[in-house]
Amino acid sequence: MAVLVTGSAGFIGFHLARRLLARGETVVGVDSLNAYYDPQLKAARLAQLEAEPAYSHAKLDLADRAAILALFDKVRPTHVVNLAAQAGVRYSLERPEAYVDSNVVGFLNVLEGCRATAPANLLFASTSSVYGANGKLPFSVHDGANHPITLYAATKLANEAMAHSYAHLFGIPSTGFRFFTVYGPWGRPDMALFKFTEAILAGRPIDVYGHGQMQRDFTFVDDIVDGLMAALERPAAIDPNWNPQAPDPATSGVAPWRVLNLGAGRPVELMRYIEVLQEKLGRKATINFMPMQAGDVARTDADVTATRAALDYAPGTPVEVGVGRFVDWYRAYYKA
Repeated sequence: MAVLVTGSAGFIGFHLARRLLARGETVVGVDSLNAYYDPQLKAARLAQLEAEPAYSHAKLDLADRAAILALFDKVRPTHVVNLAAQAGVRYSLERPEAYVDSNVVGFLNVLEGCRATAPANLLFASTSSVYGANGKLPFSVHDGANHPITLYAATKLANEAMAHSYAHLFGIPSTGFRFFTVYGPWGRPDMALFKFTEAILAGRPIDVYGHGQMQRDFTFVDDIVDGLMAALERPAAIDPNWNPQAPDPATSGVAPWRVLNLGAGRPVELMRYIEVLQEKLGRKATINFMPMQAGDVARTDADVTATRAALDYAPGTPVEVGVGRFVDWYRAYYKA
């Protein structure tokens, strides 16, 4: 494989690129190294990748259409994994234009690159946030997701629709993955686990929203990468059983396209997550209980039945293990 990975200096992109390189694949990474969070952390991830002879990097903004199309023409990738995006639910309330530039315009440029070079497979990041106002749990890809409650989620729904249209028109096999609260070593500093760890070690209180009553389908990054690696070998296909009179929103009868959940499939109470973190750190947290924030939901719960069937997906990392591995990395990296 010659795999083009966008967002390769990001959290999930870094782990995926490293796994691909360990398997002997050639990886071309794309990342603008923007300052949404600590660029030094991104640079440290990138340094590990660039130490590998089979890795090359293009420091590009996905919204730069000419540069992205030129890169596709040069690389002619066999597989494409689009993980670059403006992430974060709450930040979309402050900088909505960043989400359109990166997540919509940028993804269009990736699709145009695929149209020009016809890779065997396109994988792209969606999010569990697309379920929005849905109250039916667990969240199933076979249920509609038409009521996003943040712009971030809306841009990811747009990605799913855009990929379907390109899969139909140009035959690009496309799989969108709805990620559920990914955590682990080298994680993002804007995520709860990172912020909690930093604050507890510094002796500062942590803000816990939803008065601590929220539940999340916390998913360890290695389990996410397992799903992506399996999907690279199994491109989407037209669903022969798809019924246009009762259309399944997870597959298509007119395009090689699908969406799948990547989650642990076992929600954990936020307070239990914090308990595990305190155990691994050997410190107690001072907690400020706060009301729910705009754009948040009380519970996420991934139905991974379709993912198991399609990819033999078997997430197996409990939070007691995953949080411990994050803490070990954090203490080593920050010498804390």
